Amino acid sequence: MIEKSNLPFQLLAAAFLSLMSAFHSGAAEMLPQPGSLLPGGANQWKLSWSDEFDYNDSKLEKNWVSQNSRSEHILSSRWRENANVSNGTLRLINKKESRGGKDWTSGNVWTKQKFQYGYYECRYRYAAAEATNNSFWIMTLGKQPAGKKTFEIDINEGHYPNEVNTNIHNHSDVTVVNGKTTHPSSSKSLTFGVRPDVTIQLEIPVTTRRIRLTSDQDGHFHLGEFRIYNVNSDGFPDPFSQTADQDKPGLINFAKDAIVTASGFYKDGKDTSKNIVDGDTTKRWVTNASGPKFAEFTFPEDRTVGCIQIVNGWQEQGNWKGMMENYRVDYHDGTRWVEISKFNILDGNHNFSRDFQTYGLEWTEKELIFYFNGKELRREKNEICHQPAHVWLSLAVIGWGGKVTAAIDGTFMEVDYVRIYQKK
Repeated sequence: MIEKSNLPFQLLAAAFLSLMSAFHSGAAEMLPQPGSLLPGGANQWKLSWSDEFDYNDSKLEKNWVSQNSRSEHILSSRWRENANVSNGTLRLINKKESRGGKDWTSGNVWTKQKFQYGYYECRYRYAAAEATNNSFWIMTLGKQPAGKKTFEIDINEGHYPNEVNTNIHNHSDVTVVNGKTTHPSSSKSLTFGVRPDVTIQLEIPVTTRRIRLTSDQDGHFHLGEFRIYNVNSDGFPDPFSQTADQDKPGLINFAKDAIVTASGFYKDGKDTSKNIVDGDTTKRWVTNASGPKFAEFTFPEDRTVGCIQIVNGWQEQGNWKGMMENYRVDYHDGTRWVEISKFNILDGNHNFSRDFQTYGLEWTEKELIFYFNGKELRREKNEICHQPAHVWLSLAVIGWGGKVTAAIDGTFMEVDYVRIYQKK
């Protein structure tokens, strides 16, 4: 009787343990294993140096040097007290405090050892606030040998929540332009999770006299076109087409006949809202910088809507900037606003302060190849980076990465590991 009465409990316990084992196994598989993201596969590389931050805080100085001073070009001074190792990670912490002539403090460390060529990898997540610079980079220090350049390779200067910036700086060839000191540099920025073209095809068409786009995004964005199409059996056009409304038979763009009202306009306040219904994707409405944003379209009579297309952002040297990071599209049913579609970058997988991401650089005599989560982002000829240099991890409060607010206080860049590999 005892065995029979315990049998269901034993089966339940075994099932629970099996489920928990599967859960933990699955969770572990979600994290990149050492060497799993290496270009060409792990069998081509050997680990030559690493820091897993699996020690107590007092041992940080074994591998790293802290800045302990101010930097003129950023809004924070940086100190050893803002770097903390615990629970297997390094945290570089922002604090609202006056020190070193700055109103903020952060952390900045670099390796005691120098390295040259190989594959450099760091897994970390951003500080969860605008106006922060979350960086993994390589830079020379001090005077260099004759004929060698002082250089900086920014594997990533990350900006919350989803921006990756790669830079190559030549600090040796300094020039003065209009009274400002400058140096040759090459940059490429990528914003993940947002896109310049949005197509919302309605599975169930709606009949309405009013459509609106709303956003509470902090800072302005650029809106090139907002198209409101009828139900069309021949489909819908390429959003970037300058002749979109004529590209498919039977298309009617209701937005062209709508009365457009918009929330505000960037800088000079000039009303540019008509640019989003003029058929020209190069002419834009640039929204108000602060406060809620909206664009509302009112038709003279009921329209049955089958698709909405949005073109947003602007291009600079092949990079898309000024895109919507959150928005909602609604229609009015005669009584209330009803949601058609919504998007918020912070709700998805592209909030790089919530989830750890892996940034890499393959540095050879001939090339610099940048990686994000094992995928190639950028490839450049190596023209100046030909001597050993230090690896850096840094957090900074900056004036060009968003609004500087009290939300920064207490946020941190968290580093899981730094690894350096050499070809076998």
